[in-house]
Amino acid sequence: MITPALPLPCERTEPSARADESRDESITAWALAARGGDSVAVDRFVRALHRDVIRYVAHLCADPQAVDDLAQDTFLRALGSLHRFEGRSSARVWLLAIARRAVADSIRYTAVRPRRADLPDWEPAVELAQPRGLPGFDDGVALLELLAGLPDERREAFVLTQLLGLPYAEAAELSGCPIGTVRSRVARARASLLALLAEAEEPARAGSRALAAA
Repeated sequence: MITPALPLPCERTEPSARADESRDESITAWALAARGGDSVAVDRFVRALHRDVIRYVAHLCADPQAVDDLAQDTFLRALGSLHRFEGRSSARVWLLAIARRAVADSIRYTAVRPRRADLPDWEPAVELAQPRGLPGFDDGVALLELLAGLPDERREAFVLTQLLGLPYAEAAELSGCPIGTVRSRVARARASLLALLAEAEEPARAGSRALAAA
């Protein structure tokens, strides 16, 4: 049975927030060291953010076959631009902004070139990147299937804050909108997901009632 519950619509708890902040500080430090030619720092920087980039790109693009290439393109762009990174924002926000541009460039390129065949939905590409263990989700309802029904802006806000763990301020910086807009998008995304969860659970409830009445 599916319990229609989602992570609380707020910033991370204090211990979690401190852990995220410490992680971001480490990643930013690695990026700055990598800028100076430290090969070990380059490896740590890439490893630390590879999963985040995969998740983010998978939720943004519509071509599951392109996710790995877009992630690779993101890191190639980032490593080629490290000399311009000054640590004014976290390295994670900086890298995800590059990923966003890589996806946008890919979409523009795809839009102007002929397509030989229809591509499948993006769900298979994010299956491996899908987080497990969120309250309210089990094998009966995949989070990615519910997210697919959200408008793009709400889905991105939810992914950034609830799945990737970015603070609302950094998600707003990345999305280029006020922090209040991000909060509103997340709240609306949560409301939509709760409604979808309730809708998905209704057939199971109906089946249980039918069995009980038999």
